[in-house]
Amino acid sequence: MLVKTFGSAVYGVEAITITIEVSVSNGQNYFIVGLPDSAVKESIQRIESAIKSNDFHMPRTKIIVNLAPADIRKSGSAFDLPIAVAVLGASEQIEEPERLKDYVIMGELSLDGTVQPIKGALPIAIQARKEGYKGLIVPKENVREAGMVNQLDVYGVSHLTEVIDFFRDEQSLQPEIVHTREEFFASQYDFDTDFTDVKGQEHIKRALEIAAAGGHNAVLIGPPGAGKTMLAKRLPTILPPLSLQEALETTKIHSVAGKLQNGTALISKRPFRSPHHTISDVALVGGGGIPQPGEISLAHNGVLFLDELPEFKRTVLEVMRQPMEERRVTISRAKVALDFPANFMLIASMNPCPCGFYNHPEKECTCAPGVVQKYLNKVSGPLLDRIDLHVEVTPVPFSELSNQQNGESSAHIRERVIQAREIQTERYQAYPGIYANAQMSSKQLREICVIDGVGEALLKKAMERLNLSARAYDRILKVSRTIADLSNSTHIRPEHLAEAIQYRSLDREGWAG
Repeated sequence: MLVKTFGSAVYGVEAITITIEVSVSNGQNYFIVGLPDSAVKESIQRIESAIKSNDFHMPRTKIIVNLAPADIRKSGSAFDLPIAVAVLGASEQIEEPERLKDYVIMGELSLDGTVQPIKGALPIAIQARKEGYKGLIVPKENVREAGMVNQLDVYGVSHLTEVIDFFRDEQSLQPEIVHTREEFFASQYDFDTDFTDVKGQEHIKRALEIAAAGGHNAVLIGPPGAGKTMLAKRLPTILPPLSLQEALETTKIHSVAGKLQNGTALISKRPFRSPHHTISDVALVGGGGIPQPGEISLAHNGVLFLDELPEFKRTVLEVMRQPMEERRVTISRAKVALDFPANFMLIASMNPCPCGFYNHPEKECTCAPGVVQKYLNKVSGPLLDRIDLHVEVTPVPFSELSNQQNGESSAHIRERVIQAREIQTERYQAYPGIYANAQMSSKQLREICVIDGVGEALLKKAMERLNLSARAYDRILKVSRTIADLSNSTHIRPEHLAEAIQYRSLDREGWAG
């Protein structure tokens, strides 16, 4: 007898429906065809044990399992459950096996029939709804994640017997109902950290506010213990909240990577990724035999924080250049090319020199001549070109540390950031894919960032006096446009330019001796 069930394979952040055909006929041995990998081939042993453990019988005849389309590679253990159900249907241990074709079934089986969680339940649910299936059966741990998709009945199961009972009596399981919007909006502002805890450092708070308002990349330069990491970790608390569409995109990526915690429905806060400096280039941008999203994709719609920037391998930093510009990464292999979104804000921190005390107000730098420049040269010019704000962090004096008065809260700063973003959204309505000042092209820069004669004279003097490079010119204009938006000004005034100029430390000739 031939029986069909339906599963799903995840490629990139999208799912493809897989038809699982099982034929039980005269003969002997089990065969799995349709480009399965080792994990799929091994499934037959798990299925046999699970079926026998629950008082069903495994047919002792020829069993052929076909995974169609047969030219797409199948990987992972999530096909265990649909194959097991199809084997039971083909051997007439499930009544009315034709009902199986209304459902997409996914799950990994233990030897006793327990169903284990899978990766990518959200894209699978979206695809199942798109193709008009009646319902989706997934492990209990993934049910809230898949349950976000409306107009689709999602059932969570923890054992093989629950699935068999369901096909005997559909009332035995109840579909999961997730109040996506209510839960999403309730947990948006629930942060563990806040800018109110930060003592002093007002100019750095201001720099991070500008970065958040215009979507600018920033690098924090300062001695050890000055508070670079602490300030960077608080940046997500002042970013505008995720929209539902952005949250769905972000959740899809984390679901595919298997980074969602059990019972999580929708990611409601902007992601903050902080990889260690020993990371490989594949781990950062994504890839592998079965391409998986890397750290830059996991930071999509959020912040990628690179602590100790010069300590990262040169090749690792260079692979980021293109994704930073295009806001997506394409991973090409011989047989497959996948797109992962990578729209992130880059925040980096670094010491000014190996000993850490160059430009320190009190301590003496012990580095030899030329060492400081050599250390800074570890970060290439093209990468620095994509970083708009260079912020010098100075140690906090004791008088400010011991001050009991709280600073400005993240909620107040966030309100100003949201207002500035709304101005930008309106400005770039005619330009699809652009929504922040940091993303504007050179042509738009000439149209949008118009400065008067006083501002032009100020910029000319600054570039001559501080020996700023040509690269700094565009960046200063972009940042000054964001500062003008924060102060609700339609024109870029000289004071906005003056503030933007001071955020180009690394472009000054002679900064490193």
